[in-house]
Amino acid sequence: MCGIVGYVGDNFAEIVVVDGLKRLEYRGYDSAGLAVPLDGGLKLRRRVGKIVNLEREVLKEPLQAHVGVGHTRWATHGAPTEANTHPHTDAAGRIAVVHNGIIENYLELRHELEAAGDHFTSATDTEVVPHLVAAGMARGLGLVEAFRAALRRLEGSFALGLVSASHPGVILGARRSSPLVVGYGEKEFLLASDVLAIQSYAEAVSYLEDGDVCVIEASGVTLSDLEGRPVERPRHKVDRESLAVRKEGHRHFMAKEIHEQPRVLAQTISGRIADSGRDVVLDGVGLTGDQVRELEHVQIVACGTSWHAGLLGRYLIEGLAGIPVRVDYGSEFRGRAALLPKRSLFLTISQSGETADTLMALRGIRGQGVRTLTVCNVPTSSMVRESDDALLTLVGPEIGVASTKAFTGQILALALLAAHWGVARGTLSPVDAESFLDHLVRLPGLVEHAFTVEPALLEEARVLADARSVLYLGRGINYPVALEGALKLKELSYIHAEGYPAGEMKHGPIALIDPRFPVVAVAGSGQDQTKLLSNLSEVRAREARVTLVTTDSETPASAADRLIVVPRTSPWLEPILLVLPLQLLAYHTAVLKGSDVDQPRNLAKSVTVE
Repeated sequence: MCGIVGYVGDNFAEIVVVDGLKRLEYRGYDSAGLAVPLDGGLKLRRRVGKIVNLEREVLKEPLQAHVGVGHTRWATHGAPTEANTHPHTDAAGRIAVVHNGIIENYLELRHELEAAGDHFTSATDTEVVPHLVAAGMARGLGLVEAFRAALRRLEGSFALGLVSASHPGVILGARRSSPLVVGYGEKEFLLASDVLAIQSYAEAVSYLEDGDVCVIEASGVTLSDLEGRPVERPRHKVDRESLAVRKEGHRHFMAKEIHEQPRVLAQTISGRIADSGRDVVLDGVGLTGDQVRELEHVQIVACGTSWHAGLLGRYLIEGLAGIPVRVDYGSEFRGRAALLPKRSLFLTISQSGETADTLMALRGIRGQGVRTLTVCNVPTSSMVRESDDALLTLVGPEIGVASTKAFTGQILALALLAAHWGVARGTLSPVDAESFLDHLVRLPGLVEHAFTVEPALLEEARVLADARSVLYLGRGINYPVALEGALKLKELSYIHAEGYPAGEMKHGPIALIDPRFPVVAVAGSGQDQTKLLSNLSEVRAREARVTLVTTDSETPASAADRLIVVPRTSPWLEPILLVLPLQLLAYHTAVLKGSDVDQPRNLAKSVTVE
């Protein structure tokens, strides 16, 4: 959610840090700040709002330091004020800390430190860390030893970066559950919560593991565990081309990412269809045919948009492979005693692979004899590294906070998985498998064609922009599409929207229907189409405006005030085509309302706190 950048080298640290923070702004953008050791003390720059505010301050009054740490914040403890902006210092202002995550026992630690005479200036959990380190040094410990002593007192999840006036050439870092990488450049070393932040400077990176502590100096990097024992982490070359993030002529990253979907979906499919055309080849998924045939149950755990992908995955896996599936939110799964059959697969879905609730659910299930598989977009993420198997979506970096291409990539990956399992279990005949995979290969071209509806969606966006609330309806496999469409509208435009099963509408939500309450419906082919049209007649009888997104070009014009028709494909794959207009509708509505499309208020791209 938040972002960390640290730098040691010949360049000016504040310039490198601010540049890195700008690359991470999609992760959190309530406030930003940096700290550098300089002239025997620490210099802090902290500003509320976008990182450009901090950048102006740095350019107006250059620091010209060669060591520093910075942070972009998504508020958890305390409002987005300058006092709550990172970095935070000890009472003497000699130690500065930046922090991602949550320190769960901070109140207990704060009360202890206040009782000893310390004065706190923020409402954050982070501020206890520099105070704890300062307390350790007051007892005679060196900086690194005091840092480790403080870490042993902390409960929760964190990635930390620290600089000190007493050791002006050093950055300390530590990880527990929240991602942190060390970068190696040409006579310079870096610390960051995401390699995107340091891609212009680092030639290679090492991903810290839980419990790792790093000491970064001009002479190099030392890695150890919490007790000071040396550890080694492999170095990975930075692929700068694959990490390049540009708008490429689009007004927003989200617009670019929506329109990238034909290409990235083709990328997800590429190399994964067997030569026979009747099966799927999935690198990273090591389940044998016998193990797939023995599966009795699949437990899917995810959050947000990925949870919607999981709901679609349930239809695909049950329908194509005949395996019962249950889908839970990560936060809810952890709160109950889940009873999983012995022959279960635990499947997590996450764009970043760092989503805290999903990651904690994964860690909680390990050791119970249940095989784990993660569907993810980031090959170096915690979930990928900690799962038995991983299925990568390969859609490239997604900068827009509201997920688009990552969502369709997840659906496509789950469709590949379900088809492969269906072939292995014999629930998908060779002929049906060949037909399904042929539809799948043709899908990127159909997605490209679906963008021809965009001008009509811009007109519909003008209707929704004046609405206070919108109801999204779908049936069967397209019900999760309605949920996702509603989520996108509320995320981007701040209009209340609710997704609902169309057949359930008359059991409550129909009471809300009136001429001022627009309805957006999605309908694929098959028997659900007829039933959904019947539901829409109930809506139109109450004079609500209806927009219908469908794959059926023969739908009567009287069914809705506006028909949006996308190409038809296999019913199993229609959700990918049907969700595209909903993404565009939410985007254009938000633009008309003047919302910050790429960085909606209160949201963060990677939710790394529970």
